[in-house]
Amino acid sequence: MYIIVAGGGKVGRYLTEVLVNEGYEVLLIERMKAKVEQYTEQLGGVVVQGDACEAQVLADAGASRADLIIAVTGDDEDNLVICQMAKRKFKTVRAIARVNNPKNERIFKHLGIDATVSPTEVILNMIAQQIPSHSLWHLTHLRNSNLEMIDALLGPNSPVVNKALSSLKLPLDTSIVLVVRDGKTLVPRGDLVFQLQDEVIAIVARPSEADVRALLVGE
Repeated sequence: MYIIVAGGGKVGRYLTEVLVNEGYEVLLIERMKAKVEQYTEQLGGVVVQGDACEAQVLADAGASRADLIIAVTGDDEDNLVICQMAKRKFKTVRAIARVNNPKNERIFKHLGIDATVSPTEVILNMIAQQIPSHSLWHLTHLRNSNLEMIDALLGPNSPVVNKALSSLKLPLDTSIVLVVRDGKTLVPRGDLVFQLQDEVIAIVARPSEADVRALLVGE
């Protein structure tokens, strides 16, 4: 699968790193030369300088053969333009856009963007919830399922600290999808040993949420 990421902010940079580590063919497009040089040192030759709102930049990036384009710039208008151009001009199979203003989500969907992600909406949902433990947050509900994506911070009372992922007895409907440690993203594998202050992102079924909370952050 070939994936183009447009926008080299923190979201785009970490997303690119995770996708590369997962073995995907990825290209990150970023306007600022300084960021491109920095990311090239960190990630190798998967970063190019350019404005993804320009058709020629997308053409040079190989948008016509891309399976997915993900627009995560800080500007909703730019993200909309990038996704629409990719789908209409280059026939990119699927487009996902970051939406900074939740009011724009309906416009994006009306104009044919396959999926949107609104960090603002996620934060508002978190604030609105009465969370039993401040070490575990709901990130989002996965549409058309009983699954939730949660974010757990491993504190001193976490039963999994200093234990390997392969040794955990996770519910059958639970999957650890990402670990963030000291600002770096780690793809969870069986030999990964959890450490204090690790941030663990997991997908869980609602009936198993209490068990997963007890496992990751303690009672």
